[in-house]
Amino acid sequence: MRSLLTLSFLVLLGWSNNAIAQNDPKAKSILDGVTKKVSALKTMKANFSLKLTGGKGGNVTDTRKGSIALKGQKYHVVLGNQEIMCDNSTVWTYNKETKEVQVAKYNPGEQSMSPAKLFQPSFFDKEYTYAYKGERKEQGKNCDIIELTPRDKSKPIARIEMMIDKATSMIAGGNYWEKNGNKYAITISNIVQNAELPDGMFSWNPKEHPGVEVVDLR
Repeated sequence: MRSLLTLSFLVLLGWSNNAIAQNDPKAKSILDGVTKKVSALKTMKANFSLKLTGGKGGNVTDTRKGSIALKGQKYHVVLGNQEIMCDNSTVWTYNKETKEVQVAKYNPGEQSMSPAKLFQPSFFDKEYTYAYKGERKEQGKNCDIIELTPRDKSKPIARIEMMIDKATSMIAGGNYWEKNGNKYAITISNIVQNAELPDGMFSWNPKEHPGVEVVDLR
């Protein structure tokens, strides 16, 4: 669960790698609609639930709840005892249990599914093929289902399924399958658009965290 957040946040996409899927106009139109909607927002925050199913026979389960705040490419994620902050230059991953914060240089090219990417799916054209898979009701919402498959077959992602709320053109959640058999399911709720979010919440403040060990990986 920690590696999912640190390397990519949470996820969701999947598709079939064929000529039709690569050029599915309906799927592209829906994804473009999400990009247009989110790009018009100054900030956004939401709650989410993340469930992991994996292990032999799919018997291992872990469900956690968290929150996310976005301001442009900056993000702040809280999930259990872990907190991740990114100011579009540096990423701080803070573990409250071990009282340790890891500091790394932000490199969007190395992140297969960051929080910012999740809500700004315009990058999918380069990294994934996509296909429209119909409609489904999820959490009481009528959703369009978009399936994505990574073009780079060396990635650990097998496929992703995104659920787009038809009424709002916002991502309502999805499912993320890894090649090792793990499945991550995410549900997004309580989206607040253009919330007041101070810049300070997207970077690490050592004065607010006395006694925390800093591990600089840059």
